[in-house]
Amino acid sequence: MNIKMNWKKTFVALPLSAALVIPTASPAFADDHGNHTNMDKVTVSTPAADLRATLDQYLSEHAYLAVVTMQKGVQGAEDFEEAAGALEANTQDLTGAIASVYGEEAGKQFNDMWSEHIGYFVDYVKATAEDNEEGRQEALNNLDNYRADFSQFLETATDERLEASALAEGLQMHVNQLIGAFDNYEEGNFDEAYEKLRMSIDHMYGVGKGLSTAITNQFPDKFENTSPATPAADLRADLNHLLSEHAALAVLAMQKGGDGAEDFEEAAGALNNNTEDLTAAIASVYGEEAGEQFNEMWSEHIGFFVDYVQASVNEDDQAKEQALTALDGYRKDFSEFLDTATEGGLEAENTAEGLQMHVNQLTGAFDNYIEGDFDMAYEEVRKAYAHMYGVGEGLSGAIVNQNPEMFASDMPTEMPKTGMGGMSEEGGLNAWMIAFASMAAALAAVVVGVRRKNNQA
Repeated sequence: MNIKMNWKKTFVALPLSAALVIPTASPAFADDHGNHTNMDKVTVSTPAADLRATLDQYLSEHAYLAVVTMQKGVQGAEDFEEAAGALEANTQDLTGAIASVYGEEAGKQFNDMWSEHIGYFVDYVKATAEDNEEGRQEALNNLDNYRADFSQFLETATDERLEASALAEGLQMHVNQLIGAFDNYEEGNFDEAYEKLRMSIDHMYGVGKGLSTAITNQFPDKFENTSPATPAADLRADLNHLLSEHAALAVLAMQKGGDGAEDFEEAAGALNNNTEDLTAAIASVYGEEAGEQFNEMWSEHIGFFVDYVQASVNEDDQAKEQALTALDGYRKDFSEFLDTATEGGLEAENTAEGLQMHVNQLTGAFDNYIEGDFDMAYEEVRKAYAHMYGVGEGLSGAIVNQNPEMFASDMPTEMPKTGMGGMSEEGGLNAWMIAFASMAAALAAVVVGVRRKNNQA
């Protein structure tokens, strides 16, 4: 197989907010993560922004892992249990945050509520596999009842800062996206399936923004009177979104390539679309030529991962080593690129270490998957996803520190009012596009420099 291609019911009436104030550890470039002593300065790292990032991470990862688990379930894949285990671990992260505030009983109650809707998705998958239309409709009816009840729960928890009617609308979007992604996958409409996967991930960033805004408004003292909806926080969220999605889609495409799956090209296409979103942000500022240059640089390291998968399929250890060597050269060049672009805001040495973690996590997830160690494979998947939130914080922090005047406003940006729509509905990339405008000259110079260096090598 040649996989090398062009990568074109009973509720506890408690304030949910307090349960979600503990941010996850995000290993990466963000050296000042959690340091909020200089709140008078423009920064992406505030208690409120951390809350938003935590919610974004758990919620978007939930969507991603739910889609993957549903795919594995209808396939009868041998790693279904481990994929479902990763989804359960994501649920436990949410539960642990609540239990740390309210105790084990309250944590268990929340766990039961959150797990309930996941169980209904599983019921839908099982009914589909059994060609049981009555079972499918029963699962959908249960999801409909759940969204109404859970929406009322959140309205009560936030003291009506979030309206149940709007929440129910947002939850229906979530249901439609996951069910749609699954139905399209099961029917062989893979392009539509992966489009809905990306939509489901995207949607959760709107949920994270809306929920964190309500929480910090409800408990301002807990978050040092900071807002999760500032231009700087938006930039961090935008980068977190695209970077973590890159990791998630890369892992999925590598699995599909290793399996020789019939939807490999569409999975790779979703990863390519993620790259195009990054490229579009730059091209909108620098023009098509600069956008193409960036696209080449970003796509390069994806291509090296493709080479690694191809070599693994062919059991060619020498080619695998060549791919790793190429990735090593890339991380050094790209680290220097970011160092120069951010005027030292991201030091090349530290960035190179972070990129090596990224390489190790993706290749580790793939190697363990191919070897049948699925528990370790999905552990690496979750590490890779979480890692990118540190990268997003570090990169957005460097950009804001470089151009504080562009992000000086502490006024909240627009919060979704109905359905907690995703980032695309709010023009989520705008802050990032603006930020990159100030880096145009530096980026162009570095792109040319890196290309010349490579050509001379």
